[in-house]
Amino acid sequence: MITPDTKDWTWVLERACADCGLDTPAVAPEAVADMVRANAAAWADLLAGDPAELRRRPGPEVWSPLEYACHVRDVFRLFDVRLGLMLDRDDPAFPNWDQDETAVAERYGEQDPARVAVDLAAAAEVLARSFEGVGGAQWHRTGVRGDGARFTVASFARYLIHDPVHHLHDVTGVRG
Repeated sequence: MITPDTKDWTWVLERACADCGLDTPAVAPEAVADMVRANAAAWADLLAGDPAELRRRPGPEVWSPLEYACHVRDVFRLFDVRLGLMLDRDDPAFPNWDQDETAVAERYGEQDPARVAVDLAAAAEVLARSFEGVGGAQWHRTGVRGDGARFTVASFARYLIHDPVHHLHDVTGVRG
């Protein structure tokens, strides 16, 4: 499965996404905290559905809604760690993350949707508060992903928000 860390998705910093509709370059980094919270609320609503349907994959190579929700939860957690690195260290390199390996190891498709909803909301709130704590020159601090993609905190915020919005579109078809 191709996910944002296994495919170069940095183009979302240059133009709107033709699939999900999010105009990432137009997103103010200061707005990302509220966008994270809104996205988490939408996932919580979705995860209140029928567990059997939430586990159903639309195709063999496409994650189920539950698997996408687990991924988004973990993205929120990971990006909070990466944000902390950018704020605490000069130009840190982010450790690589194999999302497909994580999905298998953590058995995303077998997790309890109600628990995932709670954990996703908690991870979103932690990340949102971290972004709310960023100010002034901190938006210009940098970090680099394992594949060499370089971010400022501001571009990192915009890059981040595309992932959960896009995956919500993957599951619901609703454009961001």
